[in-house]
Amino acid sequence: MVNGALLLIRLVIGLTFAGHGAQKLFGWFGGHGLKGTGGFFDSIGIRPGVFMALVAGLLELAGGILFAAGLFTPVAAAFIVLTMLVAIFKVHGRNGYWVTSNGIEYNVALIAIAVAVAMTGAGAYSLDQWWLS
Repeated sequence: MVNGALLLIRLVIGLTFAGHGAQKLFGWFGGHGLKGTGGFFDSIGIRPGVFMALVAGLLELAGGILFAAGLFTPVAAAFIVLTMLVAIFKVHGRNGYWVTSNGIEYNVALIAIAVAVAMTGAGAYSLDQWWLS
């Protein structure tokens, strides 16, 4: 049961996170692509905006795919945590906790999930299990 639960968590969080990366990189799923995201980043002081959007998008895409697959899970979790910490400090932190005020609630939940999975391991249904066995 635990291995199935870890797989479910990894798939939902990882693929959702990868989707956020695809929004930044390619404009998929209603995203703004590199140019639009870069413009937003510039407006909040993350410069150079387009380059930093590329870095953020790659971290989110790679971290999400690796997390979903359960491959190099601690690295994937670190990518997720890093991007969420930047989001907290540059965008959401000033808005309080709750997501209804554009606060840090979602970011904190993602950090907790990523860290917990990295601490417990990705489970039997993961590429880490296959790779490290």
